Amino acid sequence: MLLGAVAASWTAGSALAAHRPHPAAAAASPEARCAALAQTALRGAPVAGLTISATHWQAAQPGTAAMPAHCLVEGYFGGHDGVVGGAYRIGFRMRLPAQWNQRYLFQGGGGSNGTIGDATGPNGPGNRSALERGYAVIAQDSGHDNVRNAVADHGGVLAFGFDPRARRDYGHTSLKPTNDLGHHLLRAFYGRDSATSFFWGCSKGGQEGMAFAQRYPEAFDGIVAAAPGFALPRAALAEAWDTQTIASIVRARGETPTLDRLKAALDVPTLKLVRDVVLATCDGDDGAIDGTIAAIGRCTADRVVPALRKRSCAPGASGDCIDTPVIDALARIMGGAQNAAGKRLYAPFPWDSGIAEAGWRVWKAGLENGPPALNVLLGAGALAAIFTTPPTALPSDPTQLLAWQLGFDFDRDADRIYAVAAPFTTSAWQDVGMQDTDLARFRARGGKLIVPHGMSDPAFSAYDTIAWWNAVDRRMGGQAAGFVRVFPVPGMNHCAGGPATDRFDSLAALERWVLEKKAPDSIAATAGPDTPWPGRERPLCPYPNVALATGGSFSCGRLKEN
Repeated sequence: MLLGAVAASWTAGSALAAHRPHPAAAAASPEARCAALAQTALRGAPVAGLTISATHWQAAQPGTAAMPAHCLVEGYFGGHDGVVGGAYRIGFRMRLPAQWNQRYLFQGGGGSNGTIGDATGPNGPGNRSALERGYAVIAQDSGHDNVRNAVADHGGVLAFGFDPRARRDYGHTSLKPTNDLGHHLLRAFYGRDSATSFFWGCSKGGQEGMAFAQRYPEAFDGIVAAAPGFALPRAALAEAWDTQTIASIVRARGETPTLDRLKAALDVPTLKLVRDVVLATCDGDDGAIDGTIAAIGRCTADRVVPALRKRSCAPGASGDCIDTPVIDALARIMGGAQNAAGKRLYAPFPWDSGIAEAGWRVWKAGLENGPPALNVLLGAGALAAIFTTPPTALPSDPTQLLAWQLGFDFDRDADRIYAVAAPFTTSAWQDVGMQDTDLARFRARGGKLIVPHGMSDPAFSAYDTIAWWNAVDRRMGGQAAGFVRVFPVPGMNHCAGGPATDRFDSLAALERWVLEKKAPDSIAATAGPDTPWPGRERPLCPYPNVALATGGSFSCGRLKEN
């Protein structure tokens, strides 16, 4: 039932409102409180320029995607005139359920953002949404709109990268005010704040979770930062590195690199052969030959690449063999981006069982009957417009993006992710990179952080995440596992998919850690219907533990030293 579609705006002060009940909370019904929220939420709002554009009461919607009865509130705040792209503002959406569990969840974004999340709190395949579990949920667009702020000849939807404030908002500065507003809306609707506050996000959402833990550590009791893009500018360098490397396969065949020829360079039959070699080399390291490489860190290039070379094609041969330029290119891609002096620009990638999956190929090379490489479609434009200073104006035409990425010079241009030039007073790395290892404040407030990451993630390397955790552990005197745990997921691609047990409830694990003080020594995980073994169960283990086969079962433990 629609009780309100009202709009009201008011420029609020920047001070946080007192934690006192709002008059709307005393209304007789949640429907009435929802209808009044457009006015009552403006009183003492913690953000400037708050506009509540709509409030709706939504009755319960049973079914596959169950939606409980709740109040939906939408609006925006914090506007400014941009250098490019017109007027910017931070858009938000929040859902406040009638049957509230007194918990609050901030829903992370994805990609370049620019759209407001649905505010239902998705948290992994097969799991009930946070809203279904009784959470109040907020989502935001990180300060730009993919329609309103797009400029065709400045990267299209990435034009916000030309505006310093919009880039900072995308990186992290939109997060705290949105979170403050979320708590204000809780008090306005329920008359009290949440008892517990959580964050859940993957990819760019994982970067946002890391931003909260590092820059705003008092905000949340618990955070899930899955497959975190917390080194996005460096990962964008790796995307250019990958594209140039795959283009070398095309050139070795006497052809000019095009988007379609990139797809053909790493075709499905070839990558399945590569996967088979990787499994034959490394599958048994965990004690079981089962199509899963659970011995994290053991499947190294010095084992895999020689095994691949044994399957290389003789001159003029084809079929059940791998072209030498393909082997060379994969060794270069998995080894990680670097400049001519050998300085590492991004982490190496794991050799893992998900390398032949669509979820891997779509990033690196593109799909035969599907989109071109996301490393080009997303990576080239983002590196040009958002992650280098000064930004480069490009049209969003895929062919021109490919040409620019192929011309990127790692010796001349890579340091631009750390550069400052007017009107930018901070670099892209300062704005968007979130790899600080000092989590003392987050630990001191009792915060807990869970970081799942697929070992076959083609966008962000799981080894980068593991290296960060090791650095945190060193800084914390070997005590990092007391409050932050990384869970590698063998076979899993970016956020989900692949030959993996990618169905697991990280939010429930976080709840137990925060509310019951039960640290996640393992997380139960199941393989989905599209895997080679639907329903397979395996534990996900906090690094450096791995799932070891003992008899007919698996348990978390340490690998024996070689």
